[in-house]
Amino acid sequence: MEIINYSSSYANEIADLYHASVHAIDPSIYTEDEKEAWASTPPDYIAWGKRLDEKKPYLGIIGGKVAGFIELEKDGHIDCTYTHPDYQGKGVASALYKHIETIANSSDIKRLYVEASHIAVPFFKAKGFSIIQKNEIPLKGQVLINFTMEKHIRNLFNSL
Repeated sequence: MEIINYSSSYANEIADLYHASVHAIDPSIYTEDEKEAWASTPPDYIAWGKRLDEKKPYLGIIGGKVAGFIELEKDGHIDCTYTHPDYQGKGVASALYKHIETIANSSDIKRLYVEASHIAVPFFKAKGFSIIQKNEIPLKGQVLINFTMEKHIRNLFNSL
């Protein structure tokens, strides 16, 4: 897998990946109504294009296709981490996470944090994150549950 910086030529593919990833979640974890509130059908490609131009995620590319993406904001916030259902369980998210942790370690970021869904909590726990709080997010007539998680990191700036 190759990790590249965002290019707008991938915007629609990323929006489709996000939608497919959310809608592939087992309905015993999130209902169909919750998934539709989270990632409406069809994706809003114009809104996604604007969002991605601002966030500039890192992309995991396999065979010319976007297998996953992750966003890292300057304050250490990981806003999105998604893997296409065809590539889940193959190390895509782990490689993307390792990439942003390397960036954080060589910058002034001292803490990484994320609002993780039920299915993302085990992934972030395995990366050393701790749950800080449970969140209830009202969205389009549904209440979605996620968890604020954080990890304090020791970076090059801390060790000088």
